[in-house]
Amino acid sequence: MFGATAWIALVAAAVFFFRSETHITSLTAAVRAFDLHAREAVDALSDLRVGQQAYVSAGQGVAFWMPKVATTTSAVRSTIAALRASASSAPALSALMEAEAAVSEFETIDKRARDYIKSGDQLMASDVIFTEGGETAAAAGRHVETARLAEHQAFDASEAAMRKQQFWAAAGAAILAGLIVFLLIPVRKRDVVTEEVAHADPIDTPQPTLQLEPAPPATPPILKTAAELSTDFGRVRDLADLKRLLARVAESMDATGVVVWLGSTAGADLQPIVSHGYSPQVVARMPSVPRTADNAAAAAYRTGSLQMVVKRPGGTTGALVTPIMGSDGCIGALSAEIRNGAEASDSVQALGVIVAAHLAAVFAATAADSGNPKAAAQG
Repeated sequence: MFGATAWIALVAAAVFFFRSETHITSLTAAVRAFDLHAREAVDALSDLRVGQQAYVSAGQGVAFWMPKVATTTSAVRSTIAALRASASSAPALSALMEAEAAVSEFETIDKRARDYIKSGDQLMASDVIFTEGGETAAAAGRHVETARLAEHQAFDASEAAMRKQQFWAAAGAAILAGLIVFLLIPVRKRDVVTEEVAHADPIDTPQPTLQLEPAPPATPPILKTAAELSTDFGRVRDLADLKRLLARVAESMDATGVVVWLGSTAGADLQPIVSHGYSPQVVARMPSVPRTADNAAAAAYRTGSLQMVVKRPGGTTGALVTPIMGSDGCIGALSAEIRNGAEASDSVQALGVIVAAHLAAVFAATAADSGNPKAAAQG
């Protein structure tokens, strides 16, 4: 029953992660499309100002510019209407409505300017174009830009809220799994000793007999280690304590070496903060890992999901990379080079997830300094 409960919690967290990531991806695509169309509308409004001013410019012909301005105005109106239909925030909708009103006012001003030109009053036409027409087109552009910024702010707020929900889902599943691990640790009962003494003739008195209950199965070493590590992570005081814990983690996972990579929720490059199993010269040559890099550490950092590199026959050792999830998203990764193909073991992967959850608590404050996380952690 406990095992089924743990699996249900983990599967539910995984399904929630998948759905939320899918939703974030669709929101990202939508805000990018909105941004592109908004910039096109701003450029078209700038073209309107230039085209209208060409009415009264020397050497320009109104026969060319008037139809062009009319066509561009119609295209701008259609683009703003499409933006209003796809906007998701109230401030963006309000700004786009004001932009539509400004475009309508521009059309009225343009009609007046054309009437002045047709009547031969170039001075009045110039006054209308360079004052009212230019200011109205510029105001419409500002409203569209305001809507674009409002959509970006709404997207950032939605993504932050979903990342926070992902963190709590992962934390809840990890806590529940850890609690179940503790509940499943068997307790050895005391040996039961019984003595039977007959009250008959002393010759027939049986000797005391010792009855031992069958010993329960031994606790899996990796579960015992996870329980001990859960306690010791709460007692970490400095970098030396953390390195000693990483040595125990490497031994339990049968790893040749482990590295804690730290970035930030803002997407700073991963930096090797603390390690075990590597010489100082090797650690010094480890480069930073960008979030977009094509490797397991960057993939775990980018997606917030566990990554496994399977050992190939005759090749290098396998590897396991577990994301370190903070309250606002992924802040780093724990990488381990695993011997003997143990990277595919459920117990080794579970231990990696538990250790990464504790590392998130240790480095939560450090990850906030996205400028130089390595220096901040060493300090």
